[in-house]
Amino acid sequence: MLEARQGHFIWAACHPFLAACVSADARLILSNCCGRELEMQNSRPYYPPVLRKSILDMAFAGSAVHIGCAFSIVEILAVLHRSHLRFPGNDPEHADRDFLVLSKGHGVMAQYACMHERGWLPKSALARYFKDGTHLRGLGEAAVTGLEVTGGSLGHGLSVGAGLALAAKFKQSDQRIYAIVGDGEANEGPIWEAMLFAAHFRLDNLLVVIDKNDFQAMGATRDVLNGGDLAAKFQAFDFDTETVDGHDEAALDGALNTLKTLRNGRPKAIIAQTVKGKGVSFMEGNNVWHYTRLTPETYAAAIGEVEST
Repeated sequence: MLEARQGHFIWAACHPFLAACVSADARLILSNCCGRELEMQNSRPYYPPVLRKSILDMAFAGSAVHIGCAFSIVEILAVLHRSHLRFPGNDPEHADRDFLVLSKGHGVMAQYACMHERGWLPKSALARYFKDGTHLRGLGEAAVTGLEVTGGSLGHGLSVGAGLALAAKFKQSDQRIYAIVGDGEANEGPIWEAMLFAAHFRLDNLLVVIDKNDFQAMGATRDVLNGGDLAAKFQAFDFDTETVDGHDEAALDGALNTLKTLRNGRPKAIIAQTVKGKGVSFMEGNNVWHYTRLTPETYAAAIGEVEST
């Protein structure tokens, strides 16, 4: 229930330079985005099948793509929202909030589903996803309250996360910055520059989660540009690193708790081994669902599988 979740989480104040780039007038407050309607959830908070159903409903309503890459991060986001992200008063713009940087912005439907669970987005807003006049588009945009960065150009989010982590250090704040990065996105040079930056400035308040689903838009990551052993690479960049099953909520929660206790001047990383399209049998590991739209038949079949979980 919404009341049980309020006050359980936190956000962080922006670096003055970043705040100047995105003025208050440029951000959409909740009432502008989706009215004042709030809906109560009868399910366990951030229950993955419920989140996947919301994603399917959005994708079908908006005739939209990126289902597979949203499904692979469902458990990651569920655990972060349920147990780790802090938002005083459940306020997505609170000055002391933690930051969630969704660098792989094409997975934004999973974040919208969590925002609905928090009570920040009503079901009517999800039903308008990707339609004319909506503020909920197919890539994360910082103008939407509850999203921190615009995630269309892959490779840039981790740099923003590192900047936010440095700002929190300057403020002597206990705020944390979490960044979700795709393994295909790790092909981009700015990811590695941000890692160098984070290690140099000893940003142990920055935690990167790599969604390692082994695919990107144009094919398998090993075929497009093989990233090799990502855990070894993060460790070589002086990150405390854990590797887990990205769909095992207990393992994710444990890794997050372990890394958060290490305030040792080293940034943190979790390599989350995931399955693209996780949760629907005909989507799992099938990269066609990066760009395929649902038909009434595939929507019904997918909903049936998710609801039977």
